[in-house]
Amino acid sequence: MIRTIGMLEFNSISQGIKVADVMKKAADVDLILAQPNCPGKYTILISGDVSAVKTSISSGKEASGPFLVDDMIVSRIHEDLISAINGTTEVEAVNAVGVLEYFSMPSAIIGADAAAKASDVKLIQVRLGTGLGGKAYVSFTGDVSAVQQALNAAEAVTYGNGMLYNKVFISSPDKDVFKTLL
Repeated sequence: MIRTIGMLEFNSISQGIKVADVMKKAADVDLILAQPNCPGKYTILISGDVSAVKTSISSGKEASGPFLVDDMIVSRIHEDLISAINGTTEVEAVNAVGVLEYFSMPSAIIGADAAAKASDVKLIQVRLGTGLGGKAYVSFTGDVSAVQQALNAAEAVTYGNGMLYNKVFISSPDKDVFKTLL
């Protein structure tokens, strides 16, 4: 089970590819994804034990030059986070919905993890960059108070970094609209 993840986001695809190689050589980490995203960004997501992820991220940041957009390390990630990133979450019932929209992918992951840990919500999806003009968004569901609490927790953890663009609460979404989130 994945417990610690780290991410670097670049505004240069070629530099991102080079840094992915540096990161893999710096520590024993698993490469979850290393791919270009819109608009011309590159994202690296790794996992491993805490010290290996910290070493790899540190080496990656040193090799980034002026191309690093954002970074993050999250230890003890919520169990739903990886399936939400992969778009494989199964949601059984239509309930209240929270949506968080970010300018950076690492901030979206941090917000998603905080939301899921703060209350009894189910992460639906953590959509990262592709087809979104470089933005990322997080969607989750639960009862009204849990969704509101999760939105507030995610906003609090990313407050001040300027990467949270918007947050939305929908108390009773239409079934067809809800299906578009899955």
